[in-house]
Amino acid sequence: MKLTSSNRSVVALAGVALTSVVLVGCGTTQGDGDSTAPAEELGDFEGSVSLLAWPGYVEDGSNDPAVDWVTPFEEDTGCEVTSKTYGTSDEAFNLMRTGGYDVVVASGDASLRLVAADLVAPVNTDLLENYDGIYDFLKMQSWNSVDGVAYGIPHGYGANLLMYNTEQVTPAPTSWDVVFDSAAPYSGKVTAYDSPIYIADAAVYLMTHQPELGIQNPYALDEEQLAAAVELLKAQRQHVGEYWSDYLKEIQAFETGDTVVGTTWQVIANALEGTAPVEVVLPDEGTTGWSDTWMIASDAESPNCAYAWLDYIASPEANGTATEYFGEAPSNEAACDFRSAASCEAYHAGDEEYASQIWYWSTPIAECLDGRTDVECTDYAAWTTAWQEIKG
Repeated sequence: MKLTSSNRSVVALAGVALTSVVLVGCGTTQGDGDSTAPAEELGDFEGSVSLLAWPGYVEDGSNDPAVDWVTPFEEDTGCEVTSKTYGTSDEAFNLMRTGGYDVVVASGDASLRLVAADLVAPVNTDLLENYDGIYDFLKMQSWNSVDGVAYGIPHGYGANLLMYNTEQVTPAPTSWDVVFDSAAPYSGKVTAYDSPIYIADAAVYLMTHQPELGIQNPYALDEEQLAAAVELLKAQRQHVGEYWSDYLKEIQAFETGDTVVGTTWQVIANALEGTAPVEVVLPDEGTTGWSDTWMIASDAESPNCAYAWLDYIASPEANGTATEYFGEAPSNEAACDFRSAASCEAYHAGDEEYASQIWYWSTPIAECLDGRTDVECTDYAAWTTAWQEIKG
């Protein structure tokens, strides 16, 4: 298992615009004048494909000779893979704007922004043999589809969990109140994720503890609801010793005891096994999390190889190997046949009840994601401004 550092922050979402290609032979053409139609058929492979991905998502043996799921794809398709890694969703968005990439893997807090900017194309899932094997609860969701049109294929997913030092935090917490309303006993040793998207974590807490606010979706906050989340986070600020976006810093803080409670990922808890007395829990209120999506660039020079990569990386063996290496649950139902049983159990792979407690990252937009039409919701620009105010 290899940990990877990723700060999944984003900026504001522009208005949604759709784009598409139809694949014919080795090239691309528009189909029947319909700008929202996904590809209709595949042609010959172009011989190469360029990928933009989080670290640890495209391993070809150069980092570790024993870790290579790229070479089998190249040998099978003849599509030579080149790849570039990015550290933030904002960086990925800017790199996609420069062009030159056929495929990008995006977290749910960035995928809609790529759609809105016409940087990715609809995907015809009928052309992906492995799409049927993807868990249904990850398909056609708000972060990977628009108006019933798929914009990629799910890769891996995970929850933002509550981690605590079992010797310092007692009794064992079952609620996020230990980092919010009841954080005082651990003041200075609380940690939180360093991103405007963390506002959604406060919103999840408020859904239970201040139901009168009427929050139905933590990514759909009107001005009053956002103000309540900001107030909660400003109160939390005095207790936060360090905000983290680099997993290494959180590991070190829990090892030294500088941090005793806060938001984490399962893979971080795994890394601390034997070095710090920590446990993780998915609190009673539920939590936020991520579900990453492989997407095809709207101006892809190698669309056929791009489709081939999406289908391959979603296959049971490739999906199982890649997601275990990164440290997350797989998206393919059969992927656990190619992972250790303990690994799939640790990440609650395929546990739909567990997954239903996760509010997957989605980019806030003015059009309320909870379906309300009588009010305008706050967008990510407002969240970014609010986050700067919270941190001071």
